[in-house]
Amino acid sequence: MGIVMAGGRGSRMKVSQEKLLLGQRPVVLDVLDALYHSRCFTSVMAVTSPNSPQTRSVIVAKGYDIMDTPGAGYSEDLSTVLTHLDGMVFVASADMPLLDANIIREIIQLHDSADVWTTILVTEKYLNSLKLSTGTSVMYDGVQCCYTGISVVDSSRINSLDVIPEKFLIINDRRVAFNLNTKEDYSLLGTT
Repeated sequence: MGIVMAGGRGSRMKVSQEKLLLGQRPVVLDVLDALYHSRCFTSVMAVTSPNSPQTRSVIVAKGYDIMDTPGAGYSEDLSTVLTHLDGMVFVASADMPLLDANIIREIIQLHDSADVWTTILVTEKYLNSLKLSTGTSVMYDGVQCCYTGISVVDSSRINSLDVIPEKFLIINDRRVAFNLNTKEDYSLLGTT
């Protein structure tokens, strides 16, 4: 199953409109379509919350399935979703405008099914070269890296998110590196 996390407040964007609805076409639809067109999943679903009512309406109007969460935060909402699913789940953040079917297929091929949780990282150096904002970072193999918002999770093998062996894959590719977290990131979208 492919899921798109689309229930955030978008507080770092500092705009009144829901950030996933900015621009000509809502970016959340691009992410959902990328998962759908990858043909890797039996179903594709968006995860929404009370923080994103207009985003939810747009997604429903396009015919995608929805799972509502409390909107307690990314990790908490993801935990809620994973407890209701069984099997391999591809998780993508809804603010990734360059995500496409090809990179999704590449990630699926790189993923080792023996791993319970695989998180896709980009190096901080790569993000800086693209002039993108850096979010939460982690040191991996001696390299400062940032989370992309993409994970592949075997939900049937987790009981809680407290103690999960996490594997990291670094993929320095603009299709996974580009997240709309700030107004500056959004302005860079026009330069890609």
